Amino acid sequence: MKQSAWRTAGAGLIGNVLEWFDFAVYGYFATDIGQQFFPQSSPAARQLLSLGVFAVGFAARPVGSVVLGMVGDRIGRRALLTLSIALMGGATLAIGLLPGFAQIGVAAPLLLLVLRLVQGFSLGGEFTGSMVYTTELASPLFRGLVSSSTAAGTTIGFILGSIAAWAVHRVLGHEAASQWGWRIPFIASVLFCVAGWLLRHGIHESEHAEKAAAARPPILGSLAADIRPMIETFGIVAMTNAAYYLTFTFAVERRKELTGEGGEAFLLANTASLGVVLLAKPFGGFLSDRVGRRRMMIGITLVTMAVVVSALRIMLHGSPKQFMLGQLLLAVPLGMALGLQGAMVVEIFPLRTRVTSMSVAYSVSLALAGGTAPLLSTWLIGRFHNPLLPAYAIIAYGLLGLAIMAPMRETNTRALDE
Repeated sequence: MKQSAWRTAGAGLIGNVLEWFDFAVYGYFATDIGQQFFPQSSPAARQLLSLGVFAVGFAARPVGSVVLGMVGDRIGRRALLTLSIALMGGATLAIGLLPGFAQIGVAAPLLLLVLRLVQGFSLGGEFTGSMVYTTELASPLFRGLVSSSTAAGTTIGFILGSIAAWAVHRVLGHEAASQWGWRIPFIASVLFCVAGWLLRHGIHESEHAEKAAAARPPILGSLAADIRPMIETFGIVAMTNAAYYLTFTFAVERRKELTGEGGEAFLLANTASLGVVLLAKPFGGFLSDRVGRRRMMIGITLVTMAVVVSALRIMLHGSPKQFMLGQLLLAVPLGMALGLQGAMVVEIFPLRTRVTSMSVAYSVSLALAGGTAPLLSTWLIGRFHNPLLPAYAIIAYGLLGLAIMAPMRETNTRALDE
């Protein structure tokens, strides 16, 4: 019996809801977590340390991409998706229960670091594994739309993370949220883990995965042979992800910090903006099925580069309504780009070790450009006292992406069993 497109999309979506809810919650509570795990540092150093631990989670992604990618290529996509969601759920629950510096001293930040590494390890296989799974099982006419479910899951996770952060600050107040309330979303996320396991139990394996598992080519040789699509992956995803974390993690956390309170108004505006991103993702995937993914990515890159400086200026200095306007300037192009990128990146990799090579490429790209964006932005502003420098870093990523994508051919018509 053929698996429905809805079941395929749902299996890709649920794990990413959990994974990115966990990452988003950490980003939105970075200041509060810093107070609990780095209390002896100055406020500026504390924020850098907490955001540094945030970035470390991304640094672990390449390791997870190799290990879990091999699971996906040699055992199956289903095994990968089940294992990754269990790892993320367990690590997130442990963070929520982890004693702070006041209770166990220096062991607290060290254990926090280890748990973030486990989260990053898990994410190294989950996101790309689900992108491969949904794209391989989709009809060639609707690859972009179906695989956008994976990207939609990330935004739903971010929205729920933003809602959770807003609700905790709103209900408990700034002091209680900072002391212990931040733990609630981490503990509650175990519900997503259970739902994900139930949804993924019994899903079909793709024919492409069965062919890859039967071939079992050498991993190192395959990785070396895939250097070109790995570089192309960086060009496709680096600017989009750096701009996304600048807009929906760094800007929100900075405005929270500058208000001196919980920043509920900015969290609420951020949640609404993420709703626009969520709608833009399937639209971007659908449109890319019609007009071509390479053509769309080049156009979206140019649009993002044109508006990012003005958008960041509004986000950092405007009222909550103006802050939301700044986010919306980027929400539509970034959402459309993220919606189509899953299918586009899957299409440029050969079948033999697709999950492993793609996971490594995607994880390294995000470790270099995405997860470090809040940390880099904080450092740039603190070092050079120019709040708009992070926007120019986004433009630099865009120029590099255009140079890489310009000689590429369109990917839509490529057969995935090549």
